[in-house]
Amino acid sequence: MTSRKLFELGGYVAAIVLVAFGAAAIAMGVSGRNEVRTDVKREFIVGSPDMNKNAILAEAKKAKLPPAIVADLPTCNVAGKAIDSGARAKCFASYMRIHTFEATGGKTYAQMGRFLTKDGKDTNDPKLAAVDAQTKQPVENGARNIWVTETALTNALNTSFFAEQVALFGIVVGVAMVLVGVGLAVLAFVGFRRLPAPAAAETHAAAASIGATPQAT
Repeated sequence: MTSRKLFELGGYVAAIVLVAFGAAAIAMGVSGRNEVRTDVKREFIVGSPDMNKNAILAEAKKAKLPPAIVADLPTCNVAGKAIDSGARAKCFASYMRIHTFEATGGKTYAQMGRFLTKDGKDTNDPKLAAVDAQTKQPVENGARNIWVTETALTNALNTSFFAEQVALFGIVVGVAMVLVGVGLAVLAFVGFRRLPAPAAAETHAAAASIGATPQAT
């Protein structure tokens, strides 16, 4: 077997491997995307009526949220829509964050005090906190628990979005590998079957040159 034939077979083998891996990547990507959507859909989440940019803006202004929060309000729309994809899950999570700000006066978990004073203000100083009549311990700031719940839920929703994007990336990579594999197979076929070998081409050119030389008289 000549080296030319070996290179041709190598090209075909490489093409088959690329196509096989590309097809597998596409299949895994489609499967992962479908699984993410199935898992999100079975939670039966539906966007609340205020989950659109106009309604949430009105609510944010009514709650007197800080300008920095108002300037970063979500603009996607899932009002009344079933949350059945990673993109919608991410959108829903962004509105959950605004709802939490409304419930906590525009403060994040880290900005809120651990305890509540007698007049209902938050503080980190247990000496200034109100004392629970039963436990005799400082009264904890229950509003902080809203952030704990919100963070857990939004992380799960955002993870579904990330997983769906990874699956989509896998599909794109798979398609690219299939195209490269097909292109390599075509290149191997044309390069080693349709085009003449270098030695044969040189011999043919030399013969043509000799045939074209005028004969001496």
